[in-house]
Amino acid sequence: MAYQYPVVVIGGGIIGLSIALSVQANGTDVLLIDKHEIGSGASFGNAGHIATEQVFPIADPAVLKSIPKMLLDPLGPLRLDWRYLLPLTPWLCKLVGNMRHKPFTHIHRTLTTLNRAAFDSWQTFIQKWQLSDLVKMEGSLLVAEKNETLDKLGEHSEYLTKIGVKNQLIQQAELLQREPALSTSQLGGIFYPDTGHVIDLAELHSRLTQSFINLGGRVLTHCEVTQITSTSNLEATVTTTQGVFSGRKVVIAGGAFSKSLVRMVSRINVPLETERGYHLMLPQEGRRLNIPVSSMDRRFIMTPMAGGLRLAGTVEYAGLKRPPNMQRAHHFLPLAEPMLTTPLNSQESTPWMGFRPSTSDSLPVIDHKGPYIFAFGHQHLGLTQAAITADIVNCFIHEQPTAVDCSPFSIERFL
Repeated sequence: MAYQYPVVVIGGGIIGLSIALSVQANGTDVLLIDKHEIGSGASFGNAGHIATEQVFPIADPAVLKSIPKMLLDPLGPLRLDWRYLLPLTPWLCKLVGNMRHKPFTHIHRTLTTLNRAAFDSWQTFIQKWQLSDLVKMEGSLLVAEKNETLDKLGEHSEYLTKIGVKNQLIQQAELLQREPALSTSQLGGIFYPDTGHVIDLAELHSRLTQSFINLGGRVLTHCEVTQITSTSNLEATVTTTQGVFSGRKVVIAGGAFSKSLVRMVSRINVPLETERGYHLMLPQEGRRLNIPVSSMDRRFIMTPMAGGLRLAGTVEYAGLKRPPNMQRAHHFLPLAEPMLTTPLNSQESTPWMGFRPSTSDSLPVIDHKGPYIFAFGHQHLGLTQAAITADIVNCFIHEQPTAVDCSPFSIERFL
């Protein structure tokens, strides 16, 4: 016998959790399922940056000429495990195809629109769930340490202003006034006012989960989905290691693991790959910076958190099964130190690796077909787009108009 719920959400990362909470708060009961703990995957280990300024596809023609050099550096910002090249090739070919002018422009404009809405959604989400002590919408910095990079930042700033992305080009004196811990090797940068960061991701997930439970939501952890079936557009059945559940709507929000879930319900082969990302957490360095600082030259980010300073970034293509190379995480330390006035304290530092879910066109899948709702594939922007995705899915379920045009996020674009 199947236990019945109006909505079953599969995936307890920040996307699935935000959806479950928003739908429950709107008066519809939700069962939230995760095969591990809530918020334990990429949602736990991401950079903590609400990066609404990142409006370009992951496949940017501007970095093409830099790719060979990156690939030759075993600890550089981009790595491809050559043993994974064959299964990666179809996705890679589609990714390169999206670098052409027409698809690139479409993706760029869509991300710009979505991230603009994402900022507003986060502001509302913070206020509704009283998160102002955990989520700081105080801006972020992108810095340069070469004159040629500074020139590029100037051009980038002008372009972003033209398309409505708020930013401020700042010279070295103002940069060092904002972040005194930065070395004089940093020549200037861009300040993005409409961005933010989470100072404690684990506490964020804990608090949102408790709010969800307080509203009557149910959580099942260490619960793996083995089958999803439906006999009509009105209901679907989810078979798991902890029982069978039916829902009028089943939301697939499994991040990098969504591809296998989609295969259970659709013939569409979604070009979804995992970009493995790393971080190094420095628990002794929580007060080094005030806001997130990204380096355009070094291609990584430093985010101040309650539990220390998080150094994060890199892209590694090696699939879901290869063991992590934690040297990539420890390599952040020699990357970061030349940017700062004094050496970092790396005592008790902890490395981490996780999986970012990236489609070949850099856009998430946010769609509904029959009893199924899809909400995955947010690449580096899962945290950034969590609140707006929850708003959209909530509108799907309650048959309300969405804040943005969702046609670019249709799963059928991959037919």
